[in-house]
Amino acid sequence: MASTRSTSRFPAPVAAPAPAPSGVPRAATGFREKFLTVPPPIEVAGRRIKRYHVTADPAGIEPEIVRAAYATLPRLLPEPDGTPPATFVVLHRGDDSTYLCAYSWVWDNVLHFRAAAAGQPVLGCPDRDPAHFTVTQLPWIGCVWELPPILHERDAWVRHLLAPEVPDLDAYMTDSLPEGTTGDRT
Repeated sequence: MASTRSTSRFPAPVAAPAPAPSGVPRAATGFREKFLTVPPPIEVAGRRIKRYHVTADPAGIEPEIVRAAYATLPRLLPEPDGTPPATFVVLHRGDDSTYLCAYSWVWDNVLHFRAAAAGQPVLGCPDRDPAHFTVTQLPWIGCVWELPPILHERDAWVRHLLAPEVPDLDAYMTDSLPEGTTGDRT
């Protein structure tokens, strides 16, 4: 596999970066892409769920964390509104915490967002357990490793649900961003 060290077309900053706010982690060794895997879709609370997992560990996310995350998922899903009931999630295992981002299609062409976190007190988690999920209240939609599926999912929704004369939810459910890294896909 090629180096996961990011290269930028922008010049390096002249001044040192500002310190992170208290309690907010800052990468010590620079930015690195993470692994992106695509487990099969599941159904939860009547919604079809496409899944993406993000981790720095090539072995994947620990099974007990995956189980705990998906047990939390029903609390992140919107009520049905007539839009085909589809959601995509990004489960991100960080160094010592875990994040579950749920992006659900509503109102025909709008993404509804809710998230849960585990092991991250800054986000309201009661402890450091990476499998003890709490629904977050911050308006954040995802970090740089969680965002890559959004563009793909937007285009897939248009391609399979909005553009065709007959919408095809099954085709949408099989159209996922390929596994690989979270970036450096050009």
